[in-house]
Amino acid sequence: MRRIPYFLVDVFTQSPFGGNQLAVISKGDLVREEEMAQIAREFNLSETTFIYSPENEDNNARVRIFTPGQELPFAGHPTLGTAFVIARDIDYKPEDKILTVFLEEKVGTIRVDIDIQNGAPEMLVMTQPLPTFGETLHEIPLLAELMSLNESDFLPNYFPQTVSCGVPYLITPLKSLEAVRKIKFRTDVWEKVVEKYNPGWIYPFAMGGDDIESHVHGRMFAPEAGIVEDPATGSANGPLGCYLVQHKLRNTGKKTKIISEQGYEMGRPSKLYLEIERSEDAITQVKVGGYCVFMGQGQLFLP
Repeated sequence: MRRIPYFLVDVFTQSPFGGNQLAVISKGDLVREEEMAQIAREFNLSETTFIYSPENEDNNARVRIFTPGQELPFAGHPTLGTAFVIARDIDYKPEDKILTVFLEEKVGTIRVDIDIQNGAPEMLVMTQPLPTFGETLHEIPLLAELMSLNESDFLPNYFPQTVSCGVPYLITPLKSLEAVRKIKFRTDVWEKVVEKYNPGWIYPFAMGGDDIESHVHGRMFAPEAGIVEDPATGSANGPLGCYLVQHKLRNTGKKTKIISEQGYEMGRPSKLYLEIERSEDAITQVKVGGYCVFMGQGQLFLP
């Protein structure tokens, strides 16, 4: 009987039962290839990660990421949550204030900087791949049908666009928080959208937030990955921040800081802290950060 240790973490929150849930398998080498998707379905969380020894000894770990439906090349809250689990297992000196963890993922090596407070990890910030901007989608009636909205619910003069910082998302601006809240996502219509445009997963948002400190409020839907709705999506918020800066919905110069909220409609409020740097003609750095809460640990017993 194999005993496979796992850890449970809530990511992008400072309170238990908020943020996005994550299961971390700390000894991926004990898991057979065909079992990885089965374990992800068994936990039935947005993602489950598996930790391996790094291929490059200068890095901390190699990580594979699974949703209940597929393996991902990169994902935000699994990256931060896995770095958090690794950071908890390190003995810190009293003078330690920052720890940098390098994780090998299928999109490349991801850097995570971790603030250390009183010998424990606090805020974690990942540096994401630079954005690629894809097609702009002008077929608003189809997207209105997809989300059970009216065409008047979409933000005038701004169009949905596919943006990727490792994973593509159709960043979709809506006119108001009310419009975001009343979305009823139709998977039957989504199949038509994917067949016609293949835009990546979808992230509708509106400026403002339930909390006074928030600049933007969003939701994420990815039914083909087994995620009806996601409470906090780090891999979508990098592209979201890039869209906001690129289209000047929020742009404060060379370095723009954005507080993004998500998961409120699901009862799992999440906060993501974005930082987008740009030169005169291009975005030069994308950072997404947040906090984690350790929720528990256990073992899987497999023959």
